[in-house]
Amino acid sequence: MAERTVDPKLLEILVCPLTKETLRYDAQSQELISEGARLAYPIRDGIPIMLPDEARSLDEEEK
Repeated sequence: MAERTVDPKLLEILVCPLTKETLRYDAQSQELISEGARLAYPIRDGIPIMLPDEARSLDEEEK
């Protein structure tokens, strides 16, 4: 299966809906990471799901 990528121009304009900060693209997990909100927004079928309720908490990884 080919690894999906997100359009770099889209990454330039997307921000975290909670903190309004830029996001880091994690190609391996297919997520957009908000360091400030400690959330990972999923990318499904090449579409970023920018809903906090759909995001995974990064704090759970540290437990």
